[in-house]
Amino acid sequence: MSVFDKNAERYDRWYDKNKEIFLSEVEALSYFMPSTGIGIEIGVGTGRFAQKLNIAYGIDPSVKMLRKAKKRGVNITEGAGENMPFKDGSFDYALSVVTICFVNDPVKVLKETYRILDDKGIVVIGFIEKESDLGKFYQTKKESIFYNEAKFYTFKEIKSFLEKVGFNYAGARQVLFNGLKSKEREKSRPGYGDGGFVAVKGIK
Repeated sequence: MSVFDKNAERYDRWYDKNKEIFLSEVEALSYFMPSTGIGIEIGVGTGRFAQKLNIAYGIDPSVKMLRKAKKRGVNITEGAGENMPFKDGSFDYALSVVTICFVNDPVKVLKETYRILDDKGIVVIGFIEKESDLGKFYQTKKESIFYNEAKFYTFKEIKSFLEKVGFNYAGARQVLFNGLKSKEREKSRPGYGDGGFVAVKGIK
């Protein structure tokens, strides 16, 4: 059983305890999210982001997490991002939030994402930037049972993964300038380098 299955309740409660951090991340992601079309969140977890960003579909390997996502109105599928049970071109856009740091092969996941997206489909990747203060905190403190198993990436690495599979880079937003210390909702800014959380957009 994965750490996410074992600790689904704990994972979900984090968002209630850190509401302003969560909403700051949502704001950064929402800047790139299409207003129309059929979307999927890859690594949907308990459905927090999908619900907030009106994403109808979600896939995740954790059954216990998916149960919570279903209660939040997400159409769920059990499965891994490396091999998704969807036809080519099934979706108009895809979201993936901090999932990429937990998969064994990020390029393979992005190849699958590319495949299931329609022509001109959009992918938005949210992640903790490896070289940010927040990224360094998680790598050195090892205080999170979830991030203990994570592999962190820099913005340049994420951008190179996207371009390697055929996506065109279309911009970045950053937020969480005060890391986990922030008690107020932050407004995201373009680019990367200052914020702990970065959202990157790619277009097929």
